[in-house]
Amino acid sequence: MPALKRFKTKYVGVYYTIGESASGKPERIYNIRYRKSGRLIEEKAGRQFQDTMTPAQAARIRAARIEGKEFSNQEKRDAERAERAAAEGKWTIDRLAAEYFNSRPDNKGKDTDRRRYEKHLQKQFGSKEPCEIQPLEVDRMRLKLLKTRSPQTVKHVLNLLTWITNFGFKKNLSPRLNFNIVKPVVDNQKTEFLAPDEVKRLLAALEDHGDIQIENLVKMALFTGLRRGELFKLQWDHIDFLNGFIKIVSPKGGKTQKIPMSEQARAILEGHPRTAGTAFVFPGRGGQQRASVSQTLRKIRQKAGLPKDFRPLHGLRHHFASKLASSGAVDLYMIQRLLTHKDPRMTQRYSHLHDGALKSAANLAGKILSGTGEKTEPAETQAVVNLEDHHRK
Repeated sequence: MPALKRFKTKYVGVYYTIGESASGKPERIYNIRYRKSGRLIEEKAGRQFQDTMTPAQAARIRAARIEGKEFSNQEKRDAERAERAAAEGKWTIDRLAAEYFNSRPDNKGKDTDRRRYEKHLQKQFGSKEPCEIQPLEVDRMRLKLLKTRSPQTVKHVLNLLTWITNFGFKKNLSPRLNFNIVKPVVDNQKTEFLAPDEVKRLLAALEDHGDIQIENLVKMALFTGLRRGELFKLQWDHIDFLNGFIKIVSPKGGKTQKIPMSEQARAILEGHPRTAGTAFVFPGRGGQQRASVSQTLRKIRQKAGLPKDFRPLHGLRHHFASKLASSGAVDLYMIQRLLTHKDPRMTQRYSHLHDGALKSAANLAGKILSGTGEKTEPAETQAVVNLEDHHRK
């Protein structure tokens, strides 16, 4: 292709060629020529119409580049490439969040946290590295969110930011935040439990509903205290009928554990129908892992006449733990193990129930040891012995 004809201007080092504008009309394309650090540079300054470029403007650009006040086109491209390379090497919150979510199992909690990130964190912190985040920024976000969101929701958002930055630190990708995030104080120590007649109504409503999958799912929550997600993930090969244990795979993100199978749980599982083509005990559509049961349980709760704020599966987990704590026969450490709580503080919400049982047991022990309680029922005495055995262990 022949070279385009160059036309001089009255400005030194400024010339133009004739091209075609977007509308098809002839258009001047101005170029500049100069030396910098002994190297001859020729580059485009701009187009006559598209960039409203004139010979005088081109001359000013040439002078600025000679004096080092402005980068050459090549220097600009090099700087942009260096900036992109640096950005690709930076572990921003966006990049850390992507890796963090990829590391988590697919479940409802992951989807909820991803939406929290996109809604509350991404715009403000996504392009920053953890070391670039300032305490004042986080404080302002917290106070702004508290105007329209509950303290629990704001705590979830701030926890997520903490988890993402801690993930980056643990994986040796980025430094951790250099300050502690202040989180709202949340009173979430609500302990749900049912009266005996409410349990009877619940069981009757389940039987009337006529779905054996739902009935046994709820009964397992009642007799084992398993979390909703753990029941949804439960597979037949997790159940050891021979030794009497149930394996819980990754309980709330923790290590796989096992809990003893009670006689009631064994009876439920042994009589539960196995669905062909799936490994799940309580499968969802198409034999896949069940994703939700909320709508059905709301109808059952209403039919049983239970309080509107009672959460059928989570509430039964509380009911399970509350009954054990108030019995006096099981200490809080055992309850922690059965509930697979990683942090013993999670189990402390049942301590007030356990304290009442301990007082009764202490009074009973005092009567026995003082000789005033010979007529005490053997079952009560055995409860004290069991409690003492637990503490010896």
